[in-house]
Amino acid sequence: MQKVVNPYNGEVSQGRILRLWGPLEAAWLLMAIEGPFLAAILARLPEPTLNLGAFGVACGFAWVFESPIILIMSAVTALVENQDSLHKVRAFTYSLNGTLTLGLAVFVSPPVFSLVTETIMGLPREITHLVHPACVLLMPWPSAIGYRRFYQGILMRSGLTHRIAYGTALRLSTMGGTAVVLAAVTRMPGALVGTAALSVGVVTEAAASRFWAREPVRRLLATSPTHEYQRSPLSYQSIARFYLPLALTSLLAVGVNPMVAFFLGRSRMPLESLAVMPVVLGLIFAFNTAGLTFQEVAIPLFSLNQRNFRPLKRFAGWLVLITSGALALMVSTPFLRFWLETVVGLSPTLASFAWLPIALIILLPAITTVTCFQRALLVVVRTTRPITWASAVEVAGIGGALFLLTQVCDWVGAVAAVSAMVAGRLAAMIYLFPKTSEALRSAD
Repeated sequence: MQKVVNPYNGEVSQGRILRLWGPLEAAWLLMAIEGPFLAAILARLPEPTLNLGAFGVACGFAWVFESPIILIMSAVTALVENQDSLHKVRAFTYSLNGTLTLGLAVFVSPPVFSLVTETIMGLPREITHLVHPACVLLMPWPSAIGYRRFYQGILMRSGLTHRIAYGTALRLSTMGGTAVVLAAVTRMPGALVGTAALSVGVVTEAAASRFWAREPVRRLLATSPTHEYQRSPLSYQSIARFYLPLALTSLLAVGVNPMVAFFLGRSRMPLESLAVMPVVLGLIFAFNTAGLTFQEVAIPLFSLNQRNFRPLKRFAGWLVLITSGALALMVSTPFLRFWLETVVGLSPTLASFAWLPIALIILLPAITTVTCFQRALLVVVRTTRPITWASAVEVAGIGGALFLLTQVCDWVGAVAAVSAMVAGRLAAMIYLFPKTSEALRSAD
């Protein structure tokens, strides 16, 4: 057995954290391009409205089945330390992949699919006829996502974050090339072009992640379980206890957007609100990625050396200032109108309507960064249950605020939605403060 080389040993400077965080942030920003790119292709194919709708519904179903596995990367960075933990977490991941794929297979079986989409959801038949084959084409999606995230976790804990960014670039180029070729040389409906391209892209990225992780995997397979910074051996039961709250957290998050759409349709100025919310949500995603990627960096840095807490806290402070400061600058200058009207293509009326909802989310990136730091610390000390409760607090806060602001106070839908989202995330952050303090005391 050889002694593992800890890539996070030594002093952790702000520059070193930046070098680890930067490629991950670039990867997430690249992923933000995926949806608009495919939508642009589908919009140029026959029956664009029908196919864009079917594509969106199919992706929504895929995200539901994907959500329980998406945080396995955090589990890998926190739990995988040697040969034994590698084998057990990998077996757990593969088992969860198989369960989710089996669930999706049951869902796309004609009787179940018809019951859910036509009887329960009441979708038009012309939509469901496209959604069904689109979902079949997305069958590889959950397992490919889980496989990719597992090996990205290996790359993350090995300090090879640039390879994760390479994989994302490869995924986008493969996905884009597949969509262009299918659109040019076949008569496939647009919804099927989009879902086939997504599956090809994510399977390619999964294979590339495994290839780029082969050296770190080899080192872990040769690592003694008695290394000084390693903890007690894992059991499958302890892995399940650790990961179940994370899976539930993702499932709760999936429900936010449908809930927001439900209340928007029953609010004041619903059409305008529904029209601008995708733009607002796109900006929220773009500015929140800084905190989300910081969470992935903080887990291995703090897990492998608890003295890294102070530099990580300082870096989080910089992200708080930069992200919310940049959004505030965007809102207070003519650049926002240029973005909304010229880049996004909103009419001047809708651009003016979108200004206040965007202004109200200025603090959201800062709150997200703090919340992600709190989650990272709880993952490191293997206390993940408060993360689920915090997500439940957030979802409940959003739902309660939406009901109050739209049905009682009669606020404009988009304004109510972003206010509720900020309030919910703030409530989750406040809930986690005592939990995080307790976790830090236990880690000392």
